[in-house]
Amino acid sequence: DLHKPIDKRIYKGTQPTCHDFNQFTAAADTIALLVGFSAGQVQYLDLVKKDTSKLFNEERLIDKTKVTFVKWLPETERLFLASHASGHLYLYDAEQPCGAAAPQYNLLTQGEGFSVFACKSKTPRNPLLKWAVGEGALNEFAFSPDGRSLACVSQDGCLRVFHFDSMLLQGMMKSYFGGLLCVCWSPDGRYVVTGGEDDLVTVWSFAEGRVVARGHGHKSWVNAVAFDPFTGAAQTPQSAELSGGEEEDEPPDPLVRRSPAVTYRFGSAGQDTQFCLWDLTEDVLYPRPSLSRARTLTGSADAAVPVPGLPRSLSRSNSLPQPAGTGSARGPPPDVPPALSVGRFATLTLQERKGPSGAEKEHKRYHSLGNISRSGEKPPGAAASRGRLDTAKVLGTALCPRIHEVPLLEPLVCKKIAHERLTVLLFLEDCIVTACQEGLICTWARPGK
Repeated sequence: DLHKPIDKRIYKGTQPTCHDFNQFTAAADTIALLVGFSAGQVQYLDLVKKDTSKLFNEERLIDKTKVTFVKWLPETERLFLASHASGHLYLYDAEQPCGAAAPQYNLLTQGEGFSVFACKSKTPRNPLLKWAVGEGALNEFAFSPDGRSLACVSQDGCLRVFHFDSMLLQGMMKSYFGGLLCVCWSPDGRYVVTGGEDDLVTVWSFAEGRVVARGHGHKSWVNAVAFDPFTGAAQTPQSAELSGGEEEDEPPDPLVRRSPAVTYRFGSAGQDTQFCLWDLTEDVLYPRPSLSRARTLTGSADAAVPVPGLPRSLSRSNSLPQPAGTGSARGPPPDVPPALSVGRFATLTLQERKGPSGAEKEHKRYHSLGNISRSGEKPPGAAASRGRLDTAKVLGTALCPRIHEVPLLEPLVCKKIAHERLTVLLFLEDCIVTACQEGLICTWARPGK
């Protein structure tokens, strides 16, 4: 009954910022709900058993900043994660208490841009674990469909994917500029899509550890991204076989794949009040390079075409370590001479041809740029565990290819559907659900439904 809410609560002095239902335990006699708040607390409610409310981080001893996202761990009854504007992510057990004093931590592990701590305590207490990820707020996170990997997006513009149990970094990507605000996995766990303050949606391949496409259609920040599991090959168990180039031999069921070229469909909703639908097709995911130029562009991050106005030494920066797995994925085929060396020689000869004045100018420009990018950095010894990426050096590498180095998608549909910024996007079997800052929740019928 949409006229009568099951439950209604009014909070004073703090606002709810995020929530999550436990789909694993949901039944007629229990609906477990987590609610995160702007002051840092997390409330546990059961909408059927009314008296089971609990409050975590009540005294704000664990974290004083707003809760940006909460999520039950996949297929668990008691464990959940909460991320905060402090850049910290906490693992809670709904059955354990929070201590009366601020928790003390032991360092468990750390890597490039993150650290993981365990709570020091004789008896079990919350939080069980604390992750420090990136710089600035941790805006959203998402578990892969198999529950093994965790993708986090932060205000520093980085997507970081961790193996959750071993707490190891599996891959990384950097936004074109600005923070990343939202993240989701494809239904088969092969791709991660992010949206953020660069107005773009970015598709990152988990297996290859590289950006495979960007989508440009929004005129403002992208607040929500979601895959449509009911369209395209992504819904079928045989999507693994369809991914190669062999599907021409045996035509698949036409009901399963409406259009032979569509492999995935996803949507995005933005602060420009627009809803966009995107198709990720096989020609984008599995490009067949015909020209040597195409090979050069896709083959190596170092062979980037220099952008006018940027010093060449920056446009083919190779000072950043590539995430694991990118080297082999981005390398040119064995029968082609490596494009990397061609790129290097081309730059050398161009620089030699320049007069001394040109070389001097370039040196000065590079010098000033270097100074600008370094001014924000801490000295090498300080807090290296959560080091900031030098944006100027990242651009043009595997972490953040230039705009012309990866396919640019155009939206299939781009429609203004609200008066206020859109905040939620969900794909259900018979409809699409959106919500906006005005407080309106809309359901949109699928074609033919």
